[in-house]
Amino acid sequence: MGVRGFLLFASKIWGFLCYCLKKQIRAVVQHQTVRYEMVPLSVSFKTQLNCVRKKTLILDLDETLIHSHHDGNFRQTVKPGTPADFVLRVTIDKHPVRFFVHKRPHVDFFLQTVSNWYELVVFTASMEIYGSAVADKLDHNKCMFKRRYYRQHCHMDNGSYSKDLKAVSDDLSGVFIVDNSPAAYRSYPLNAIPIKSWFSDPTDTCLLNLLPILDALRFVQDVRSILGRNLHKVA
Repeated sequence: MGVRGFLLFASKIWGFLCYCLKKQIRAVVQHQTVRYEMVPLSVSFKTQLNCVRKKTLILDLDETLIHSHHDGNFRQTVKPGTPADFVLRVTIDKHPVRFFVHKRPHVDFFLQTVSNWYELVVFTASMEIYGSAVADKLDHNKCMFKRRYYRQHCHMDNGSYSKDLKAVSDDLSGVFIVDNSPAAYRSYPLNAIPIKSWFSDPTDTCLLNLLPILDALRFVQDVRSILGRNLHKVA
């Protein structure tokens, strides 16, 4: 092997080692174990919780819980070389496509926590073949997502996808959505919690910041009585 061949081989080995190191560091920084202090409920709070039915929390996927890019992406949204949390291989219009999916920091802890408080529903404007695969990966076979809705369940409204919350529940007092797109819940502003779009920031804590309000909302009779006061606040 000549000098040039050796240098090329060494460069590939170094690149692979750097990739593995970045992935390990990212796992530690983004998905470190986090705890939300769960204080035992008093008798009065237990009584109050028993007087209201379990509510439904609707969760968007892209830029809310995860961010992904595929082989054909020309616009970089993630720093080159950033390892994906998982890769999906799906066939769209008879063409195989690879999606590189990045999980929002603390999403696993977030889902595990809120699944104890609410009936969780996925509602994404993405195609079902992709959205279903993402939801499966996030669910970890724990059956956290009780129902799933996809692009075919959305309506076109001024060129963007709108999500009909009444398709999830006729009783709007007990259902609300967390979504980064205001257009998605345009018809239901009193049943929504906005969240900033996420692409790649490893220090993001928006999901953790939502836990106090989500903890409290399970005790109210009508979520709109609370969410209607914070229409313009984004987590």
